[in-house]
Amino acid sequence: MKMQPKCPRVIAKPRTGLHWQRFSPFLCNLFLAIGYIALLFYALVWKAGNIVDFPTKRIGFYNFCLWDQEAEKLNCSKNLEKMGINKIALLLSRICVYTTPVLCLFVASTVLQALCLKDRNGFKLACIVLAVSNLILPVGVALFIFHTEKWVRVSEFGEVFVALGGAHVLMLLHLTLFLAHFKATLPKGQCFPA
Repeated sequence: MKMQPKCPRVIAKPRTGLHWQRFSPFLCNLFLAIGYIALLFYALVWKAGNIVDFPTKRIGFYNFCLWDQEAEKLNCSKNLEKMGINKIALLLSRICVYTTPVLCLFVASTVLQALCLKDRNGFKLACIVLAVSNLILPVGVALFIFHTEKWVRVSEFGEVFVALGGAHVLMLLHLTLFLAHFKATLPKGQCFPA
């Protein structure tokens, strides 16, 4: 009689989802960070922060140009106080809006480092900085729009406004992802990270 070697009847399934599960948080954080940083740089650097950009009107964080009927060209005003625009409010809006991309670059690098090193304190720091960025971007845009409301209509908002809004939505989504990560890792009954 021939003896057959015993083979296990259960064959192990290949682990195809293991790599995806391990890199999923990394990729999700990376894509969100790249998304809002790209939108911010497009709006504030490439398009120079011009909320309204028409051939007859260009109004942005650093430009205030209105159409001059006599000269038949755009006339960029340097004396904004004569026009009734508060320089302090304009300066605060610039600071708030243009600080956001810098903070977002810091958040992206901190998150990637925290994911690679599994550093919980890095996540906390990134979460705080992202929350500050989520606050100062809409405050800066609102300050600017509020103080230029005589010359800017909602129907005239261009792609810069849409890009800033999209960046804010992506930052809120990223912050929500952070908070979900913290909630999943907290001990039961604890509301805030220790």
